[in-house]
Amino acid sequence: MHAGLLAQYVVIALAVAASAAFVAQKQFPAGVRRLRIALAVPLVRSGRATWLQRLGRWIAPASRVGEGSCGGCHGCDTGKA
Repeated sequence: MHAGLLAQYVVIALAVAASAAFVAQKQFPAGVRRLRIALAVPLVRSGRATWLQRLGRWIAPASRVGEGSCGGCHGCDTGKA
């Protein structure tokens, strides 16, 4: 296989993977969040290498602190769903 053809396949594979990740994030945000948590938790445990813990913190989704008192729909005045 020629190097140019291999490079073309790599670029196409990266584009397809990025597209699939974008669609998954837009269509299944809760599932993507659970997946990111499942991938990050084993990496951030104590006793792991520092670079693995750093990678786990990068993969982990942002916390939901401050999204309302119940973390729900934000459609009520009291903060209760």
